Amino acid sequence: MPQRRSHVAPSAAQTELAVALATLRESLGAPTDFPAAVLAEAAASDAATPELDLRDIPFATLDPLGSRDLDQAFHLERRESGYTVRYAIADVPAFVRPGGAVDAEARRRGQTLYAADGTIPLHPKVLSEDRASLLADVDRPAIVWTFALDSAGVVEEFRLERALIRSRAQLDYASTQAALDQGEAGPAELLPEIGALRIAQEKLRGGASLNLPDEEVVRGVDGTFAIERRHPLPVEEWNAQLSLMTGMAAASLMIDAGIGILRTMPQPDEKSFEAFRHQTEALGRPWTTGRYGDYLRELDREDPMTLPILEAAASLFRGAGYVIFDGPVPPDTEQAAIAAPYAHATAPLRRLVDRWSLTVCLAASEGREVPGWVRESLAELPALMQESGQRASRLDSATINCVEAALMTPLVGASVDATVIEMRGERATVQIADPAVTASAPVPPDTVPGAIVRLRVERVDITRGEIEFAV
Repeated sequence: MPQRRSHVAPSAAQTELAVALATLRESLGAPTDFPAAVLAEAAASDAATPELDLRDIPFATLDPLGSRDLDQAFHLERRESGYTVRYAIADVPAFVRPGGAVDAEARRRGQTLYAADGTIPLHPKVLSEDRASLLADVDRPAIVWTFALDSAGVVEEFRLERALIRSRAQLDYASTQAALDQGEAGPAELLPEIGALRIAQEKLRGGASLNLPDEEVVRGVDGTFAIERRHPLPVEEWNAQLSLMTGMAAASLMIDAGIGILRTMPQPDEKSFEAFRHQTEALGRPWTTGRYGDYLRELDREDPMTLPILEAAASLFRGAGYVIFDGPVPPDTEQAAIAAPYAHATAPLRRLVDRWSLTVCLAASEGREVPGWVRESLAELPALMQESGQRASRLDSATINCVEAALMTPLVGASVDATVIEMRGERATVQIADPAVTASAPVPPDTVPGAIVRLRVERVDITRGEIEFAV
C-alpha cells in the first residue's frame, strides 16, 4: 500500500474525537500520572558507574523521529572473517530498585502505551526519556552485547557486560534510509549488509515475517488526528534483525542457566495452513510450494493483492505468550515465526519483562547466582505482561476505530468503493482507499476476496468507533 495519511479535518467531528480518545484512556484503567512516591524515587535513583569504559566506541541509536525513550544503540564494524556487532541496551536494572516504588508501579503498568493523544510511559520520564535513555552526547550506563559474526552473518560467539557508553548520533528511519540510498558513509553504513545476511539466516532457519503496513494514529501540530499507513522501510527491517539476534542470544543464555522467561509462539496447525492456502487461491496469488515464510517474503509489495494476503496471513501468527522456568527447561521453547528460542531483552525502558531477562542474562554471563527477587517474582510476569498486552491491544484497536469513524463522518449518505480483504460469513473485512479505512461491512452474495464492492455509508458513531454500511 502506498504511504497515505488520512486526516480528520477541524470540525465538530474533531472535537468529538478528542473527547472520545480521552474517554477511551480512562475506560482502560490505564494509569496516566505517577504517584508522588514513584516520582521522588525515580528522581533520586542513580546507577553505579560501570568499571568497563566503552565511551571510545561511536555508538548510534536508530528510532522514529523525535523519540526520547531510546533503549538500544549499535556499533557495526568489519573484522577479518566477518563483522563485530555491538548492541547496547539501556541499563534499566541499574536504576530500578527491586521492591521499590518505581518497581511496583512498573509492574502495575507492564509496558508503555502509545495513545493518539500522548504516551502512558512504563517509567517516569526522568528515567525513560532522560537519565536511563541512551541519548546522544551524554554518558550512560548500558548492558552491551558484543557479537562476532562470520561472513554469512552467523553468530560465532557473543558476550555480555555492563559498560559506560556515549552515543554519538541519534538517527531516525527516514533520513537514515535516504542516506543509505545515496551511498553516504555513517554509523549505519554496514546495516544493509549485516541486515541482509541476518534475513538470509532467518530464511534458512525457516523463520517468517509478516511485515504488515504500519497503521498509526498521529496528531499534527494543529491538533488534528490522522491515520498513517505505510510499509516499514528496509532500514527498519535491518535494524529489527539486530534486536532479534540479541533476543535469541538472551534466550540461549537463560536456557543454559536453567532459569528465565521466553517469548514463545506455536507453529500454525495444518487447519490454519489449509485455510490460508485457500485464501491465497481466492486472491489469485496461490501459495503452492515452499515454506510460508518464503512465500510471504517474496510477495510484491506493490501488488494490490499483497495487503489482503498479509491480512489473511495474520491468522498464522497467533498464540504468542511467555514461558517461565527455574530448573528443567520446558520442551516448547521456540518462537515459531523466528524459528528459534527467543526472549524479550532489548526494550527495558518500554517493556517490563525485559528487566528480568537482562538481569538473568547478566548473572548467567558473569557466573553469579540469579538475584532472589527475580526468582520470587518470575511466576508473576506472564500474567502481568498478558494484562498489559491486552490493554495495549484494546487501546490501539479502539483508537483506530474512533479515528476511522471520524474520517467517515463527512461521507454519511454517500457511496464508496471498497476492496474485500477477507470474507466472514455474509460480512467481509474491507479496505477503503480514501480515506484509508479498514472496516467490517455486509457484501453481496458470492463476493470473493479481492473483489471491489460499492457500499453506502449509513451511520457513524465516533464515540463507539462504529461505521455502518449498506450494500
